[in-house]
Amino acid sequence: MPEPIPPPTSDTGAKTLNPIEKTLLENEVIDMLRTVFDPEIPVNVYDLGLIYEVNVSDKAEVHVVMTLTTPNCPVADILPQEVEDRVRLIPRVRSAWVELTWDPPFTLDRVSDEVKLMLGLL
Repeated sequence: MPEPIPPPTSDTGAKTLNPIEKTLLENEVIDMLRTVFDPEIPVNVYDLGLIYEVNVSDKAEVHVVMTLTTPNCPVADILPQEVEDRVRLIPRVRSAWVELTWDPPFTLDRVSDEVKLMLGLL
């Protein structure tokens, strides 16, 4: 009987994620991001449209690109770190970092109609 083929590993010997595993991990990251709330707005950062990208590498390294509602946001010093800390809580994540960007700037166009309705903006 032939030997099973072991899963691919990275240079460090860690298991490499296949496309399905990457998608599943990305969904876990998004679920975790939905547990982080802007303290001034009762909506999580993902549904508020502050998350621009979630990138998961083959090595389970997560890169999140996010923005804030304004550059003068009073939680600018803590919210990106909270996002990064939460993502790192996911057991399968090997590392995580958050990149804060202002391009494109946040606008209400990024907020879903459901959230706008909840916030009384529609």
